[in-house]
Amino acid sequence: MLMIGEQAPAFEADSTLGPIRLNDYLGKQPIVLIFYPKDETPICTKQLCAVRDSKAEYAKYDALVLGINPASVEEHRKFSQKFMYDFPLVSDHEERIRQLYDVGKVFLLGQQRVVYVIASDGTIVYAKKGNRPTSEIMAVLEHLLTTN
Repeated sequence: MLMIGEQAPAFEADSTLGPIRLNDYLGKQPIVLIFYPKDETPICTKQLCAVRDSKAEYAKYDALVLGINPASVEEHRKFSQKFMYDFPLVSDHEERIRQLYDVGKVFLLGQQRVVYVIASDGTIVYAKKGNRPTSEIMAVLEHLLTTN
């Protein structure tokens, strides 16, 4: 895992909402990267539904949220439509992004579940494994808002 204080690596990839170039957002707004193992699994669905249900809270901080795993854009699109996700699910089919962010692999499931919050200056300010509570992520975003 990358550490707090490190610069967030830029990447380009396809998503359910078109091409994503992280450089278009780095230095402009906070970014939340959610690396999750697999579409259509109970915990992953719950984690991403929590993002969907907290849209107004993320908007308050102008935070870009990206869900990332190795599934194809088409698989992501089906998953996204089924659960009405209105944030991009990024296809990391070659696992380049996972490697850039030093997200480990888990036997059978694929990649680990990791959440990063990147400040508007491009530095990582939060990095934790697991299905993190929305309140914890919001507290980090609130801290960024009050310290800038």
